[in-house]
Amino acid sequence: MTPAVQVLKKKKKPYKIHEYGHDANNSHYGLEAAEKLSVAPECVFKTLVVSLNDGHLAVAIIPVSSMLSMKNMAKCAGAKKSEMATPKDVERSTGYVLGGVSPLGQKKRLKTIIDASAQDYQTIYVSAGRRGMDIELSPDDLCLLVNGHFADICQ
Repeated sequence: MTPAVQVLKKKKKPYKIHEYGHDANNSHYGLEAAEKLSVAPECVFKTLVVSLNDGHLAVAIIPVSSMLSMKNMAKCAGAKKSEMATPKDVERSTGYVLGGVSPLGQKKRLKTIIDASAQDYQTIYVSAGRRGMDIELSPDDLCLLVNGHFADICQ
């Protein structure tokens, strides 16, 4: 059981676990999840960690079919600039390996912004903290659990 699943069990929020065989040669983790789970890519959200110009890290949760707007992310996080965090910083701050970074159960609580498009769906899919495993839950529950907020952060 991953830290992400432990958070959901502890908080008693409704969720479903979906597992699939991860192809080690596929580096498009989110699109692979959408394909293997037979769901629209717009419903599967990836967890990205960005570095803000003030030295802090923040989390962006966006559809796997979209690109993050660094300008919008920086603005929503209260910074002037943002860029993708280094893999080392991502793994150190979240406790997860790339391709399996869950927004839930991270080692350090980071400012978290969820793309507003998540609110268009009753449930969305996010990583459960391991490649080949996703959690389906309501976007409102996710927002509450990560102490985040919704904003338009995609290009």
